[in-house]
Amino acid sequence: MLQAVDYQNENEMKQLLQSRSSEIDPEIIVQVTNIIEQVKSEGDQAVKKFTQQFDSVWLDDYIVSQEEIDTAVKSVDPFLMENFREAKQNIEKFHIPQKAKGFELTQEDGVYLGQRVLPLDKVGIYVPGGKAAYPSSVLMNVIPAKIAGVNDIIMVTPPDRQGQVNPVILAAAAVAGVDRIYKVGGAQAIAALAYGTKTIPKVDKIVGPGNIYVSVAKKLVFGLVDIDMIAGPSEILVIADEAVEASYAAADLLSQAEHDPLASSILIALSDEKIAAVTKEIKKQLAELPKKEIASASLKNYGYSLKVSSIEEAIEVSNRIAPEHLELLVNQPKNYLPLIKNAGSIFLGYDSCESIGDYFGGTNHVLPTNGTARFYSSLGVESFVKRSSYLHWTPEALEKHGDKIINMALSEGLQGHARAVEVRRETYE
Repeated sequence: MLQAVDYQNENEMKQLLQSRSSEIDPEIIVQVTNIIEQVKSEGDQAVKKFTQQFDSVWLDDYIVSQEEIDTAVKSVDPFLMENFREAKQNIEKFHIPQKAKGFELTQEDGVYLGQRVLPLDKVGIYVPGGKAAYPSSVLMNVIPAKIAGVNDIIMVTPPDRQGQVNPVILAAAAVAGVDRIYKVGGAQAIAALAYGTKTIPKVDKIVGPGNIYVSVAKKLVFGLVDIDMIAGPSEILVIADEAVEASYAAADLLSQAEHDPLASSILIALSDEKIAAVTKEIKKQLAELPKKEIASASLKNYGYSLKVSSIEEAIEVSNRIAPEHLELLVNQPKNYLPLIKNAGSIFLGYDSCESIGDYFGGTNHVLPTNGTARFYSSLGVESFVKRSSYLHWTPEALEKHGDKIINMALSEGLQGHARAVEVRRETYE
């Protein structure tokens, strides 16, 4: 069920860490490159052609109308709509303090310099379609962009075979405040957002999860536009002390395993007895899980257990793994927070299951995977802004410090840079 790993065995740890990385099939790269090039050159016609090819529907007009959105909102369970609105409030409360302000410094001789924090103008939000609909991802991607002040938020999501979008997705988009929605998915949607078509505007950044084709497309257009990250399968690492209910740890591990056969669930505990108890609970709960086949495959291939001698040691191991989700199911969890260096999002205490963060708690669930929590952050308001510096000098300042600038420029062999200072100083004489 869970593969036992000796964290002191470097070979076993290396195997665990490398199991999260995967090579992209070169054929997929070729296919996605072809899609991008056709959308770049043919625009809307290529988008419609690929929508028919991959989604089995031809759409003359793939703009989602306000009438469709209104109908979707009315069709969704009122309690679920209430959940969305309250979740939005929680997400806003967490993200509003992230909004950064610029600054200005004044110096002698009339010099001033500073930094402006400016929102991106247009952002594309990709929302997966198919059997799995994730309205929570709509909230998590859109709300920080709204708080940042993005002028135009454009959502793309694939249609079903009747040319419709899941009403729950449209309802979440209405709550979050999406400006425009298009019925297009896959690599062709990413290409349309990156290059622009007559119908879909070119954006500055593309965010949101998708399948391997979407991920490869985002990677290929990066540089032309910004992207959030190349996200891999979901991950959870649970650190369990001796007091935690085994059923809690088991349920939380399964909550990630049911996502995807490639999802990773890791348990770190202080005794073989606790690992055995959690494993027993996993088997019990798995039998009743609707997505037990997916979860079983995930646990078989990417489920691990590690025994350590202390919580501090567990955190050391966790820092090496750098998980997407880290749960500290321990007593006095906040005491250990300063020790955690690498984790996408941290859940503290027996009752703080990761599901809270996925939907309702307020923290963002768009998180770095595959160990990239070592250098990537979760999606936030700062993901949707750019920083621009400014500087003002006076003749007095240039007269006083010009020689230093000239000297540094000449040390790099850049006479033109030095001359730009010299010509100004000559007019002061």
